[in-house]
Amino acid sequence: MKYKIALERSDEGYSASVPGLPGCWSQGKNEDEALANIRDAIRDYLAVRDDLLRNAVVREVEVA
Repeated sequence: MKYKIALERSDEGYSASVPGLPGCWSQGKNEDEALANIRDAIRDYLAVRDDLLRNAVVREVEVA
């Protein structure tokens, strides 16, 4: 699965966020480290989301 990320240079290195996953962000000393860290953050985010939805009735809707 692919996600668009926003990668920005900061005073500490690079910050990375995922616009499609509110609150999912990470950082790194360089671009490669930030990308590796955001991959881990996405995996963790999705695991928590799936756990929270475990007993919920989930539906999909199509938006035109």
